[in-house]
Amino acid sequence: MAFANNGYNVLALDTDSVPNLALSLGVPREHAERIIPLSKNEELAEERTGARPGEGWGVLFSLTPRVDDLADKYGIKILDNLKLVVVGSIDASKEGCMCPAIALARAFLLHVMVRKNDVVIVDSEAGAEVFGRGLAEKFEFNLTVAEPTVKSLAIASKLIRMAEELGVSKNILVINKVRDHLRALQLSAKVFQNNVPLTHLIRWDENIVKADEEGMGLNTLPRNSPAKEDIFHLMSKLISFSRRP
Repeated sequence: MAFANNGYNVLALDTDSVPNLALSLGVPREHAERIIPLSKNEELAEERTGARPGEGWGVLFSLTPRVDDLADKYGIKILDNLKLVVVGSIDASKEGCMCPAIALARAFLLHVMVRKNDVVIVDSEAGAEVFGRGLAEKFEFNLTVAEPTVKSLAIASKLIRMAEELGVSKNILVINKVRDHLRALQLSAKVFQNNVPLTHLIRWDENIVKADEEGMGLNTLPRNSPAKEDIFHLMSKLISFSRRP
């Protein structure tokens, strides 16, 4: 929403196995629960690939289905310049087996990440799956979100290393739910040692806790929300770095 509110056209993709980005963007729960992810849409997969998921081994289907119209047909309009597509989880590794639904979802993701668009934001599964699928190699930026704990930062260190191995050069460590800035930075230095990446801190915000408890989206956060202010600062950093060669 930070990008959309600053004039960018934004396509948000939810690739989590338990997609809830719609709720965060303010879609009412009763509507969000009726959304069928692309990776679970059997009729669509059959229409575009020529085979229905679950038909068994040996079925022939297209690995390059048409996907250029999916954002318009299945995108949920949040704002005039912000659209959400719930892709769902792709339950196969980069070298793993394929099925019609996976082929469709993967083709769609690769399509939107290489076409010209102002901003494409991918909310991926927590963990290494997005790197194992080989999708992250198309990213311009990788934002690894961690909490200010040694365990969480250690996992973030591994994910950033995997992103670099896939050729993603612009990596930012985002430490979330920060109550003590100095302690968070000290923990990061301890874990990353001499390889501390560019780091951005987002403060703990009771407004987010309240919004979650009331089933409200992040669009309801007040203007003086600490986390909202920090996210806007992060957006400014991304814009600045994106303009560099």
